[in-house]
Formats: sequence, C-alpha cells, structure tokens
Amino acid sequence: MEVKRKIVYYVASSLDGFISGLNDDISGFVASNGVDKYLSDLANYDTVIMGRRTYEFGYKFGLRSGQPAYPHMEHYIFSNNLKLTDPDPKVKVKNIDLDEIEKIQNQIGSDIYLCGGGQFAGWLLENKKIDILKLKLNPLILGEGIKLFGKSSKKYRLGLIDTEDYENGLQIMTYKINYKGEEKNDL
Repeated sequence: MEVKRKIVYYVASSLDGFISGLNDDISGFVASNGVDKYLSDLANYDTVIMGRRTYEFGYKFGLRSGQPAYPHMEHYIFSNNLKLTDPDPKVKVKNIDLDEIEKIQNQIGSDIYLCGGGQFAGWLLENKKIDILKLKLNPLILGEGIKLFGKSSKKYRLGLIDTEDYENGLQIMTYKINYKGEEKNDL
C-alpha cells in the first residue's frame, strides 16, 4: 500500500484568522525566534505548493518570475493563467486540478509544504487535501484582510498535536485536520 505525502499548511495568522491585512500587509506579524524556527522547519520539505497570488507576493521581496522562492524545493504553482519568464527547472505551473495535487502527493519525497494563500488553501480544505495545519499564531487582531482559508465555509474538528511558545506572545500550534464525521454536523 502506497502512503501519500501529507500536505502541511504552515502559515502565520492573526488571532482573528487573517494571514495578511489589507493590501497584503504583513508588517504586524511577530519577527522573533519563532520565525527562526519556521525557517529551520522549511529545511525539512523538498516540495512546496502555492497559488499564483502567493507566488507573485514574493515579487515584493525581490523574487523574479520563474525563480524558486525556496531554492532547495520543487515548486508547483497552481494557476490557470500564470505565465512565467524563463522558469527555473524547479518551478512548474500546474492548472488548478485535484489530479495534479494527487500526482504530487504520490511522488516520493517529504511532506509537502503548502505556502500561504487563503484562496488556494480554502480550495484544498474544501477538497479534504490539507492533512496538517501548522499555525504561527500572532498576538494581533487585523480585523480584515486575507482569511486563513479564503471563502471556505467548511467545518472540521482539529486535533492538537503540538504547541510551542515564543517571545512576544507568538505560538506555533500543530493540528491534524479530522475530516471524519463531518456529516454529523456536530460542530
């Protein structure tokens, strides 16, 4: 029996569930040793998936079209209309399609890092594809912006696997998403 690679949504969030404020503002998120932990954890992944908007968000920080955001990882950018300029062999654009997600999950490798993108994460959640939520919970309320799971209205129970506390009130909490029993409407 083949074991599928897990998809891990590792993302920073405000207490009210936003992964960025208005106009993609992330300036209020804590910059501390929790960020060092995050960067260290990324070394354990060999594959990253993300949506177009998340990939293009990197342009604000010097990423160029076709360049890998994480040089040690294979990149799969999900978009039905993104065109890259001279893409690095590690950067591939895939249509938004569950079969493409399945193909990546069936490849040999580490768990798969889902890099941000509320809309893409919401689509994956709607299709029961996110296995682990690793949340960098920041002690701030943004009030508006990009929601953790975009417009998804699905309800699932999560099981706490681990929690780590850092300076300035930052916590990294790891949850397993329980898709079983969702039909019971017992949330």
